[in-house]
Amino acid sequence: MRDEVDDLVEAWARERADLDLTPVEVFSRIGRLSRHLDLARKGAFAASGVESWEFDVLAALRRAGDPYELSPGRLLRETLVTSGTMTNRVDRLTTRGLVERLPDPNDRRGVLVRLTPEGKSTVDAAFEALLDAERALMPDLDAEDREQLATLLRRLLEPFS
Repeated sequence: MRDEVDDLVEAWARERADLDLTPVEVFSRIGRLSRHLDLARKGAFAASGVESWEFDVLAALRRAGDPYELSPGRLLRETLVTSGTMTNRVDRLTTRGLVERLPDPNDRRGVLVRLTPEGKSTVDAAFEALLDAERALMPDLDAEDREQLATLLRRLLEPFS
């Protein structure tokens, strides 16, 4: 089975036979897959009425477990955005009724951001849609193939952790 990356690599090999093109074979496919994944995610989130950034914040709160709340600092670490960006995001999610700000009982000056029941049902629906969309991207991979791919990708990402 050939794909467009095979054609690209073949052309480079013809022009630069002196080079090891293995990285192109791997990362060109990852790049193309990334574009398909991005489109699938946007579609899944749009079907649930959320944007990607909203899902990131709501999912961090949902993964925190009951009562689905985190400090703004913890949300920053979970979503890798600046404090100004997080403030704006929490404000917008609060306006939509998906999160609420509560006083932190352990810090009189602090606040906690908590998922509302509407936020919980929204993120749950978005996550289910995301899983369906991502599953559709690998229809020909059985469970063993998916596990092997996940292991290889984990090894590839390890230096960045």
